[in-house]
Amino acid sequence: MAGRTFDVIWLQAAGCGGCSMALLDRDAGLFDELRALGLRLVWHPSFSEETGETVVDLLAAIERGERPLDALVIEGAVLRGPDGTGLGQRLAGTGRTMLDIVPALARRADYCVAVGSCAAFGGISAADPDPMEATGLQFEKESLGGLLGAEYRSRKGLPVVNVAGCAPHSGWMIETLTALAAGVLTPDGLDGFGRPRFFADHLAHHGCSRNEFYEYKASAVAAGERGCLMEHLGCKATQSVGDCNQRSWSGGGGCTHGGYACIACTSPGFEDTHGFTATPKVAGIPVGLPLDMPKAWFIALAALSKSATPRRVRDNAVADRTIVPPGRPGGRSG
Repeated sequence: MAGRTFDVIWLQAAGCGGCSMALLDRDAGLFDELRALGLRLVWHPSFSEETGETVVDLLAAIERGERPLDALVIEGAVLRGPDGTGLGQRLAGTGRTMLDIVPALARRADYCVAVGSCAAFGGISAADPDPMEATGLQFEKESLGGLLGAEYRSRKGLPVVNVAGCAPHSGWMIETLTALAAGVLTPDGLDGFGRPRFFADHLAHHGCSRNEFYEYKASAVAAGERGCLMEHLGCKATQSVGDCNQRSWSGGGGCTHGGYACIACTSPGFEDTHGFTATPKVAGIPVGLPLDMPKAWFIALAALSKSATPRRVRDNAVADRTIVPPGRPGGRSG
């Protein structure tokens, strides 16, 4: 990497722009960090000064193969509608649809990166009803294919790298680009949905500040309470990949640290969940159980855990603050 930069073109498709907003949340300062890592945002629609013909000419030169492109980053789903024409989403100044220009640029890129769950799987843009036929770059919800097709590989031989999340952590984005620039992100470093394993081999549950309540199945029953959010309030942290609770977000913790249930935003199809703050149940048992745990085991474990729940944990679970401090069995703190 000495002497040259790793050049990135970032295009925004159908979405809210929240991934770019999340990218700005860097304690070290985004642009200083990019320079230090040798990453150059050649063009970003929100961050760059260049506009108009300058950008159109740049993209045309890449498409013709006259200018190399290290990484094409797409934020937001690509719209194929109406009726497969892609006319619902055109790149300003070109008259061309994103349905046309994204594949053309992806063929020229050493790497193609989908930032956010919309670009990865369709995300919120593909939520029902979906009149504009939104899709991810290489997945359409859980199905492999998407815009570029199941067989797509970038010039360096990787499928689309899916930095999923709504929005993803800024560290996931920067670390992915850095790994690509260093040439150390290989196919083995991606999971079955193309997500980098450095964050996807974890669960959002790992590191959650409410884990003691989870262990005893001491659950919150209303918003603002300190107990586990899985049993009643819709939390999917035990089913959702991501090292969310092992990182700082905006100077604080992840969703569960802030009192809100994990909605599994790194997973395809999360947008189709109805009622994010309620846990679907059958016969009183949550439908969505922790990954890799048979239902019978969960029932047995939950019954045993609840029978052994300390009063401190039980009482604090349904409070908005600690009302019973840790203490010895006799009641004295220590």
